[in-house]
Amino acid sequence: MTPPPDAFVRLSSDALSADIDPKGAQLSALRDRDARDLLWNGDPAVWAGRAPILFPIVGVLVGGNYRLGSKTYSLPRHGFARNRMFSVESANPSAAVFRLSDDEETLRVYPFHFNLDIRFQLSGSTLSVTAAIRNRGDETMPASIGFHPAFRWPLPYGQERAAHFIEFATEEPDPVRRLDAAGLLTPDRHATPIVQRRLMLQDSLFADDALILDRVRSRSVVYGSAAGPRLQVSFADAPYLGIWSKPGAHFICIEPWHGISDAAGFSEDFHDKLGMNLITAGSSFSTIMAMSLLR
Repeated sequence: MTPPPDAFVRLSSDALSADIDPKGAQLSALRDRDARDLLWNGDPAVWAGRAPILFPIVGVLVGGNYRLGSKTYSLPRHGFARNRMFSVESANPSAAVFRLSDDEETLRVYPFHFNLDIRFQLSGSTLSVTAAIRNRGDETMPASIGFHPAFRWPLPYGQERAAHFIEFATEEPDPVRRLDAAGLLTPDRHATPIVQRRLMLQDSLFADDALILDRVRSRSVVYGSAAGPRLQVSFADAPYLGIWSKPGAHFICIEPWHGISDAAGFSEDFHDKLGMNLITAGSSFSTIMAMSLLR
């Protein structure tokens, strides 16, 4: 039976449960088998997001606008998908598919015909999220897609906030990128704060917004403390990884991206935007992220 269009969809296994909001196809709760919350609660006084889907851009545009041929369009930070109602294409206790398609409103700001399908699959201690973009038009469609899950910091296993870290699967020696006050990518590269594969989490990391790995080598990270269960986030093919919080906030975002903010001063055509995926007519682009509870 298909749930009402505005009802949360719940998935469950013997290890996890997940609630997904059709608005934005947003994961809105992730709990362990003892009903402890692993995902941020979306407190609007701090940050209302929980795990938004970023489409058709990741980050921000110079001046909030982009140029497509001779025309100019506007898009908000991270695009429009997170604020749109998705249809529930299918749902059962372990999997659900949500779809957003172009309509008159999207065509005014993004003149392409598309389907964006977000599939959630819960198996044991792993929740996987697959995003698939289909170009339904007859011309090449530039598009970005990004995941933005916010996990509790600290996790609910008794360890203090300062004991938490992100451990990368491989060494990450390359410099990292930062954003300016407008959310645009600066040209500077900064020495990585990752030491022996670990990023010790502290508020000072986020004084200048997100920490961005634009040459990420790892295909997974593990988040938590040395004691207690941890979370693994896997991203098979994402070329960028953003890590973000607000100083003092009780969440940490681990964000695999296929796309990135405009570089400060960028003025070229939308097709030439850094990190843009060019999807030819009639074809599709897909990517997957998985979140696993490690005990």
